[in-house]
Amino acid sequence: QVQLVESGGGLVQPGGSLRLSCAASGSIFSINDMAWYRQAPGKERELVAVITSSGGRNYPDAVKGRFSISRDTAKNTVYLQMNSLKPEDTAVYYCNAHVTVIPGTTGSPFWGQGTQVTVSS
Repeated sequence: QVQLVESGGGLVQPGGSLRLSCAASGSIFSINDMAWYRQAPGKERELVAVITSSGGRNYPDAVKGRFSISRDTAKNTVYLQMNSLKPEDTAVYYCNAHVTVIPGTTGSPFWGQGTQVTVSS
């Protein structure tokens, strides 16, 4: 099986920064896309950032210029650097990875358990 474990959430004041980490472990042959999503109370889960296996990145307009996603392929870890945080960034942040367990097969998405980010003064 595959496990994704997030860390780095917490309480931060508006304008502050946080860095989230997500480490994948288990029966991993390869990892394709890795991404961060978030879900605020009463809202649907939304994509925050995605990074491909070749390093391509994509962000929605709501976080573009403030958030930055990166990955360490050797460590099967993805990071999310969040700067200039706003109260509307408050949500549970989830890590997602598309993992191939068996060579030659189509991979499957796996999710972390989520980490709370609260932006408040």
